[in-house]
Amino acid sequence: MRQQAIVREKTMTRKINLWVLTSVLLAAVPPTQAQQAMPKIARIGVLANGPVFLARFKAFQEGLRALGYVEGINIIYEYRNAESKIDRLSALAAQLVQAEVDVIYTASADGVAAAKRATQTIPIVFGTVQDPVASGLVASLARPGGNVTGMSALAVDLNGKRLELLREVAPRVTRIAFLWSPIHGAQAILKDAQAAAQGLKVQLISLEVREHRDLDGMLDSAMKQRPNALSTVPDPVINNARGPIVGFAAKNRLPAMYAAPEFVEGGGLMSYAPNYADLWRRSASHVDKILKGTKPADIPVEQPMRFEFIVNLKTAKQIGLTIPPNVLVRADRVIR
Repeated sequence: MRQQAIVREKTMTRKINLWVLTSVLLAAVPPTQAQQAMPKIARIGVLANGPVFLARFKAFQEGLRALGYVEGINIIYEYRNAESKIDRLSALAAQLVQAEVDVIYTASADGVAAAKRATQTIPIVFGTVQDPVASGLVASLARPGGNVTGMSALAVDLNGKRLELLREVAPRVTRIAFLWSPIHGAQAILKDAQAAAQGLKVQLISLEVREHRDLDGMLDSAMKQRPNALSTVPDPVINNARGPIVGFAAKNRLPAMYAAPEFVEGGGLMSYAPNYADLWRRSASHVDKILKGTKPADIPVEQPMRFEFIVNLKTAKQIGLTIPPNVLVRADRVIR
């Protein structure tokens, strides 16, 4: 009996020692490490400006999923959509700040500018902005500074490439209706396009679009200047009005070159542009770095690495145009 009592005593002593040791070790763990052990749900404020944004946003979500973010598990989205009304962006950005999101995700110079007015502390990541430096959103591509970073859609000689392809498809083109918007810093794009047009010996007919409603009557009145082709710049106002623009080109049988693939998918003739899905997918890594502690000022703005040339043969047939084989073979995607 005495021997059993000794065994029980030793067992109890070991349990007490183990409990004391465990208590000491747990007490030694800093509170911050204990907090890190519990996964935080990141809150992304989404400041959308229209249907094109929402379509491209899917690529951003794919990028986050590839990095291990699962909606409802470790990330949630707070959506605010201006529905193509630029004057609503500032109020919606302020709502996201009040919601205390961890990051604001947006696109276009207007979206970023609205977010910057609302906060100088919450990180802002943009899916694409045409020229964030010229727009005054970042100090430089390599060192953005402030609380903003993202992806630039700017690439060398894109306008020249678009006009060259348009001339190859329609060699008789001499006068091109050129849709652009000054409110997104596109003056530099206009000058670049005018220089490219001069080199190709064609004339650009400048059509300045500030709001969607500017298109009412503008396109039809532009026909008085007798354009025989049409081209656009990459711009949210113009992109969100692609239906009327594509319809205008079809009605007047104008060969058209667009700066966004959504135009061709919606019945336009051709587009040559950065691969926006790739840009928005890559922008997910910016958000990932920020959530892991990197400051936006230290994350360089990245530029396009992939480009897409898309041709719609159905539209070509409808306007009586034959796409030369040497042009068609260069297309990354053909809609038949």
